[in-house]
Amino acid sequence: MKRIAISTLGCKVNTFESELIMQRLGEYDYQRVEPTEVADIYIINSCTVTAEADRQSRQIARKLKRQNEKATVIMTGCYAQNNTGTVAGMDEIDWVVGNAAKLDIPRLILERESQPYTANTLIKPEFDELLAVPEDLLGGYESQSRAFIQIQQGCDQGCTFCIIHVARGPSVSFPVQIVLAQYRKIVEQGYKEVVICGVDLGSYGDDLGTGHSLPGLLKDMLALDLDCRIRISSIDPWHLTDELIELIGKSEQICPQVHLSMQSANTLILKRMKRRADRELIFDRVACLREYLPNLVLSADVLVGFPTETEDQFAQTLEAIESLKIAYPHVFPYSNREGAPAARIPKQISGVEKKRRARLVRELGQRVWEKQALSRVSTTQRTIIESSNDLSVVVARCDDYFPVKLVVPKTLEKGQWCTVKISGIEGQSLLGECLACD
Repeated sequence: MKRIAISTLGCKVNTFESELIMQRLGEYDYQRVEPTEVADIYIINSCTVTAEADRQSRQIARKLKRQNEKATVIMTGCYAQNNTGTVAGMDEIDWVVGNAAKLDIPRLILERESQPYTANTLIKPEFDELLAVPEDLLGGYESQSRAFIQIQQGCDQGCTFCIIHVARGPSVSFPVQIVLAQYRKIVEQGYKEVVICGVDLGSYGDDLGTGHSLPGLLKDMLALDLDCRIRISSIDPWHLTDELIELIGKSEQICPQVHLSMQSANTLILKRMKRRADRELIFDRVACLREYLPNLVLSADVLVGFPTETEDQFAQTLEAIESLKIAYPHVFPYSNREGAPAARIPKQISGVEKKRRARLVRELGQRVWEKQALSRVSTTQRTIIESSNDLSVVVARCDDYFPVKLVVPKTLEKGQWCTVKISGIEGQSLLGECLACD
C-alpha cells in the first residue's frame, strides 16, 4: 500500500479541497500519513496570497524531498497555478497541477501508476475552464472538530492588491441541492459545527439565476433543523445586506460571530484597492449587526502598508479596530503580487514600516480581545468540545468563537455539546467550569 501525505496552505477552500483529494485516494487503498512522515507521494496544496505564502510552498517542497528523495512531489493550488514556470523549474517538484485539475489528482495518480514519473510534468497549468463542482460529497475531516463546506468558487471582483481571482477564475456557485446534501452528510458524521466558505462567499447565487442568494441558502439549511451550529466564513461588508444581517441576528443556529473582509477603514485606500465598500458602509453594516447582537464578536482581514497609505490613513484603520471592537484582526502586510495593479503604484511602503503597522494592529487587537473576554466572565456559554490537552483539560469553543479551557474529571468527546460557566482568562483562552454536557 502506497503512503501519501498532503500539506495544505492558505484558506478554508484549500482545506476542503485537500480533504476531498485524500478521501478519493483513500477509496483506492492509499494509506494517508502525516507530511512529517516518509511517504511515496507528497501533495502540496499551495497558496499565493502573499510572497510569504509562496516562500512557504517552496520551503515545504524542499523539506519533503529531503525526507524521501525518491518520493513524487506534486504541487497544486494557487501558487502552482499562477507561477507554473517557477514551480516547474524546482528540482524538488515532479508534477505541477493547475487548479482546473486539482480534484483530478487521484485519477491522474492511478492512471500513471504503471508509468515512470516524469520530472516537471505540467497538468492543466492554464486556467481554460472553471474549476469543477465536486462530484462527490466529503465525509469528514482528518483530526478536526468542525467541518468546512465550500459553497462557491472564484471571484469576479479583481481587487488591485490580489491575484487570487486569476488563480481561481470567475465566481461559480455550487447548486443548492449539492450544498444541502453535503451539509446533511457532514452532520450525519457527527459534526456539530459547519463553516460555510468560498472565495467570495457573499456572491453566492449571482450566477444561478433569480431567487438564489446566500441568505436564501442559509434559510434552506436552517429549514433542515439539524443539530449543528453554522458559522459564516469571511464576507465582504458589501454583502452584509439587511436580509442577511437579520437572519444572523435572529437565528439561534447561526453563530454570533462575523469575519469581515475589511482590509482598510480609509475610504481613499479602499477605493485604490478597488473594494466594494467604503468606511461609511463598513461602520453602517456593523452597527446594524450590533442592533441584533450587542455581544457580537468581530474578526477582520486587515491589510497594512498598501501603496500610498499615509500614517493618517492607517490611523483610521486603527481607530476602526477599536471602535468596531474587532477582537480578532487577521493582519497582513501588503505584499507585491506580480500581475496585480497595485504592484505598479510607484509610492510603495517600506518593509520596516509595514512590519511596524502590522505590530500596532496586533497589539490593539489584543487589547480589544481582552476587554471582550473580560465581559464574558461569569456568563454561561454553550460550547463544543474541540480537543483534549491531557486526561483532564479540554478545549471548547463558544458560539461567538472564544476558546475555553475546561478542567473536567474525565475526558470529553470531541464534538460534544457542553454548557460552561466562564470563570476567568488564561493566556488567549477563557477558563470555564463544565455545568452539563450532552
